[in-house]
Amino acid sequence: MKPAEFSDDHEDQEHNPAEKAAAASRSTWTSVVVNLLLCTGQISIGVLARSQGLIADGIHSLSDLVADFVVLFASHHSKKDADQEHPYGHHRFETAASLALGLILLAVGVSMLWSAVQKISTPATIAQVHVTALWVAIVALVSKELLFRYMLAIAQKVKSGMLVANAWHARSDAASSFVVGLGIIGNLAGYPILDPIAALIVGLMISKMGWEFGWEALHDLMDRAADEVEVQAIRETLLTTPGVRNVHDVHTRKMGDMLMVDAHIEVDAHITVEAGHDIAVVARQRVLQRHRVLNLMTHIDPWKQQDGDHV
Repeated sequence: MKPAEFSDDHEDQEHNPAEKAAAASRSTWTSVVVNLLLCTGQISIGVLARSQGLIADGIHSLSDLVADFVVLFASHHSKKDADQEHPYGHHRFETAASLALGLILLAVGVSMLWSAVQKISTPATIAQVHVTALWVAIVALVSKELLFRYMLAIAQKVKSGMLVANAWHARSDAASSFVVGLGIIGNLAGYPILDPIAALIVGLMISKMGWEFGWEALHDLMDRAADEVEVQAIRETLLTTPGVRNVHDVHTRKMGDMLMVDAHIEVDAHITVEAGHDIAVVARQRVLQRHRVLNLMTHIDPWKQQDGDHV
């Protein structure tokens, strides 16, 4: 699964850094409390009930605690103002946090795979699971699904890719708890091997999601451009600015959840330099107001009727 896309509707967008930081802190601390309670209960009951699947799910919840603190750290640093060493601000702390979340998920998933494979290869060592493990798995499933919906709603409201990544991390927990519950039911029904098989499936799910988040964040760190729909929307905003005759060479690169944009705008060749500058200022203001753009650098080109359109 992939994080939900953000809307380009400027009326619904909220780019206030302080508000994003407050939302990140609020949702993440909620996740910390929930995951602390869950991992404690899952691991302890998993050991007592002899369920490898429940223990694996508890370790997954424990990884969420680490991920939550990574998010809190990144949120704190990403809201810092630009300085001499970071003239474009610290927005990429969020992208780095998403990369860290992906690596955490990948590491946890691989370790769970290894443990499950070892157990499946020696079926005689698989114990009968106590029914208490099933009730804990059900409680974990409901708790994580509710946590996911809460966190995703906040992430989409403030347009934060980092928070979306963390929300889907919670959803991966809900899915893993569902699989673990099925494995425990199978174990109780007389098929003990289903419990470590459930742990194996959970490991695969976590590894896949970790790879996807890490790969996406890595591309963003390498100055990946916005998608064509968003670029076209920015181009349209520039074209509808009074005094702008044409627009070409619109280039974008991601900076956390925001964008840096470079564009060539064409203005009447016979107006003054000051008038051309004023048009560029208005164009920049319109783009910053309507899109998730951190800054727009414009290059003014002269426009003449016979020049034709640039694309």
